Amino acid sequence: MTYREGAIAAESKPHPTPRRRPRRSAEQNRQEILRAATTEFATHGFAGGRITRIVKKSGSNPRLIYEQFGSKSELYVATLESALGALRTEELTLDVDHLDPLEGLLKLFEFMNGHFERNGHLVSLLRSENLMKARYMKKSPRIHEMSSPVLSMTTRLLKRGIAEGKLAADIDPLRLYVMIAALSQFHLANAHTLSAEFNKDLSASEWREKRRGDARHMLAAYLVRPQIS
Repeated sequence: MTYREGAIAAESKPHPTPRRRPRRSAEQNRQEILRAATTEFATHGFAGGRITRIVKKSGSNPRLIYEQFGSKSELYVATLESALGALRTEELTLDVDHLDPLEGLLKLFEFMNGHFERNGHLVSLLRSENLMKARYMKKSPRIHEMSSPVLSMTTRLLKRGIAEGKLAADIDPLRLYVMIAALSQFHLANAHTLSAEFNKDLSASEWREKRRGDARHMLAAYLVRPQIS
């Protein structure tokens, strides 16, 4: 067979149809954009976040992003809502009302501790938003609405524990929740600086497990202590 004959034969063979990526629904596009935006803003903050990188990571296009979210700042707010919404949704699945009040509150701590360790992006987003004095979080009524049921759950456990004489009577629900959040994420938000300062790897699983046990003991001691006059 000559070269020309071979070329003709090759051309006559049917070419495989190129694979097309399955068409995504509007909701699937939205979730892909949010996932990419979460990584981008958690890594670079709001100011350093770039729509071009979000487009590339999400397999989307700028037009679709602006159609779905309106602007970079609105996409950032939606990212905060999504990250905090995942925490709130899981918190509200906790079945604690049937537990002893102390155990119920300790279970809430265990959950939050685990959630923050599994979701480092949330720690980064909250750290960045605090540097901006919650400028964008304040624009979201949804975030405030999501927080109310969690505070109600904490309040119910406290009231029952106080009524049964098992918990100190001077504990404020919001201050307690903030304490639990602090015990769950301070070591994560400051892991790099503390590790460098004390030449100890605070990301090591053994160190974190021991710290979790310490925090649990501290919280339990606070909850059952004699009332401070």
